[in-house]
Amino acid sequence: MKSHGADNDPAFRDAVRHLEDGDFSHLDPLFRDELSSGGARCQIIRWFDAGYFTNEAKALNEALACACFNGHTGVADYLMKRGVDPLAGSATGMNGFHWAANRGQLETVKLLIERKVPMEIENMYGGTVLGCTVWSAIHQPRANQIPVIEELLKAGARVEAAEYPTGNPGIDEVVRRYLQK
Repeated sequence: MKSHGADNDPAFRDAVRHLEDGDFSHLDPLFRDELSSGGARCQIIRWFDAGYFTNEAKALNEALACACFNGHTGVADYLMKRGVDPLAGSATGMNGFHWAANRGQLETVKLLIERKVPMEIENMYGGTVLGCTVWSAIHQPRANQIPVIEELLKAGARVEAAEYPTGNPGIDEVVRRYLQK
């Protein structure tokens, strides 16, 4: 049964729709003020704690993917500690690990590595987390993607997924070090 508040909260219903549609950039404000020193919690965590996601498993899984996408490491950690599967939110064709790495969310990637979330799961394009990140670093460059590639390789990602040489000197330098190991 859904929480009565969830049924009557138009902001929550709107968020569920956006989560299930993969509109993660639009939802970023709901994840801010993750776990501030003053005890404030972001809206997603307040809804989670109030039981709003009880019958919204798909939206909850996408909330974790959205937290990863936007680099809200504290929210991702909070949800995973409460049993949300980091691989389940993949309605966009990529799970939270793919999104965190793709977007250069280094601290979130480190958390997912620490939690031993599988890196070799393929996204809808057939790319592993490393392969997805290499492609993104070449075609949609963002800050921290090369350090993310380094972290993934250091954690044991299959170097073959990088499809070396990539033609990008920065990426190729990192990959080359791991090919020689």
